[in-house]
Amino acid sequence: MKIGVNVLNFGPGTDPGVLLDWARTVEGLGFDLLMVSDHVAITPDVAERYPAPFYEPFTTLAWLAGQTTRIRLGTTVLIAPYRHPLLTARMAANLDALSGGRLVLGVGVGWARQEFAALGIPFERRGRLTDDHLRDIRAAWADTAAYGERRIPVWVGGNSDAGLRRAVRLGDAWHPLRCTMPWLREAALRLRESAEELRLPVPAWAPRIALRLTPAPVTGPDRLAGEGTLEQILGDLDDLRRLGAETVVLDPYQGDPRETCHPQTAWRALATVAAHLHGTERS
Repeated sequence: MKIGVNVLNFGPGTDPGVLLDWARTVEGLGFDLLMVSDHVAITPDVAERYPAPFYEPFTTLAWLAGQTTRIRLGTTVLIAPYRHPLLTARMAANLDALSGGRLVLGVGVGWARQEFAALGIPFERRGRLTDDHLRDIRAAWADTAAYGERRIPVWVGGNSDAGLRRAVRLGDAWHPLRCTMPWLREAALRLRESAEELRLPVPAWAPRIALRLTPAPVTGPDRLAGEGTLEQILGDLDDLRRLGAETVVLDPYQGDPRETCHPQTAWRALATVAAHLHGTERS
């Protein structure tokens, strides 16, 4: 099972130097995948959670591709309706080629009503637009002369049943975000059942979970996967591996933009997890 990291490409503490430190830290610790998020217009609803500066994902990943050598690069998630599908197809294909085939394109429908309004895109149609854009992107990539020959993996985000079915119909993997372990266990079953119902292959499963390392165990039904002691976090990762996850993305962001001013806290947690994961692999 591969392990990725959600890198914070926004907030008051983020600048090009910090982004470079994030990339070098994540690659240096031996993680497999570095992912960033997406917003275009930092409207009030977006700024409350993810304030400026917000570094655009394709631009950021293209720059980090030149600063790294091994780690895969991805979006968690690119909001599909925000860009013309031919533009997304072109940028993704170019980034994949420039990085040596390291791109993972995670996509989602979006949630910020004010941002949709600022971009002149109907919020109520975001699901259908995402479906149409994914079909158009794949059609564009089919023109190998213009877009290259490698198949770029598409991860479809969204925790809803609609997101799950979208992943089965149009994605290479389902990418649910920040859930509890009971929810994830049930979701793994629902993914297989949905694929059988639609008579389609079961896509890969690549959940993004929290990363919050605590000195004492976290208990209760609301505990997110990836929260708690090191033993709890490693146990969650082992459970996800047994459930069939091909990749798990660790998300160290706890929701307070001030966290971006001291990324060392997240880096220490990542280093602790990485040391034990690599120790397990060697043994």
